[in-house]
Amino acid sequence: MVCACTLSGCIEEYEADISASDSNLLVVEGTICSGQLNTFILTRTQPVNSPLAPPVVEGASVSVRGSDGSVYATQGTDGRYSCWVDDLAPDVEYYLHIEVDGDVYESEPQKPLPTEGIADVSVVQDTRESNIDVLVTPDAPFNPDKANYYSWTYDETWEVHPDHTTVIYFDIKTSQPVYDPNQFPTRGWKTLTASTIMVGSSLNYEGQQIRRLKLYDIDRTSERVYYKYSGLVHQRAISKAEYEYGLARRQAGSEMGGLFTPLPSALPSNIHCLTSPKHVIGFVGCSLNTSAYRFFLHAEDYSVVRPLWKDDRRWLNDCDEMACYRMVVKEGMFLCEWKDERYRPGGVLQTAWAYDYQLDVRLRGARDEEPDFWSLDENISH
Repeated sequence: MVCACTLSGCIEEYEADISASDSNLLVVEGTICSGQLNTFILTRTQPVNSPLAPPVVEGASVSVRGSDGSVYATQGTDGRYSCWVDDLAPDVEYYLHIEVDGDVYESEPQKPLPTEGIADVSVVQDTRESNIDVLVTPDAPFNPDKANYYSWTYDETWEVHPDHTTVIYFDIKTSQPVYDPNQFPTRGWKTLTASTIMVGSSLNYEGQQIRRLKLYDIDRTSERVYYKYSGLVHQRAISKAEYEYGLARRQAGSEMGGLFTPLPSALPSNIHCLTSPKHVIGFVGCSLNTSAYRFFLHAEDYSVVRPLWKDDRRWLNDCDEMACYRMVVKEGMFLCEWKDERYRPGGVLQTAWAYDYQLDVRLRGARDEEPDFWSLDENISH
């Protein structure tokens, strides 16, 4: 106990000794991709304890260039620089060229890598109590004699329903309910592009083909799987160097602040400053094509936990016209039920009311326009 007390008294807060050359570093995010809009994000590093978002880099000149003399100039604002890149030539080397604050930066020239298709994306729930896992299997590799490296991103779309529905509203002019089933959408859709980039290697797989690699999981209590869910997985072949950068970046992000966490400037990068010894953070890959796979998940096929429905609408018993008027004008509520039994001896008028956020999924961030792929049930490989 004496030793423990002595040791505990020697603990001090650790502060990394970060030199001035390791602060305010340029951070570059983006990939040179064939036949599509390319977007590159430029920011600067912040101190570890800073509560502010990384400052964006404005006024930079950014372009995609090729060894054949091709140049694709970008236009940008808020640190995002975009340009359309035509179909890349497989034998030409391409790189990113940046001019900002008097310095010139370039990524290492590289030939665009071809990407195999995605053979399958499967959805698995091991037990009724476990989360729902999403697993990816790429097609057979172009070159089965060497290790293959990939990165994956994904977009999510899911259906949401309102807490309550109504097909009527109270007309304050006539003091009567009016039938209108279209005043609120009965369902909506939310979308999300995941910020996580997953990387994988085929080194431990037979025939250098990755099989059923877990990309992410969905909590079975999540709103995303209450009804119907669709994921769109994007796959891109990457170099070993970009794979190692992805691993290092993921480690740094999960262990930020640890004693042995590498400084940002220690991350591997293929971007260099040509006019000074300044460090740069980022890795610009180059792809001849990307692959995509859309899959669907139906709640009835899995053990999904939805909150028990409860009637939390406001009920008024023995309601009169003035009370209904107050609910609409002063309370800002909407009529859901109108049970008029005043024609019977002792009968009263009962009404139920709800707020717009309980009835309108658009107020919960959903859109009411059905996605064009929502009627599909079979998975699709692009």
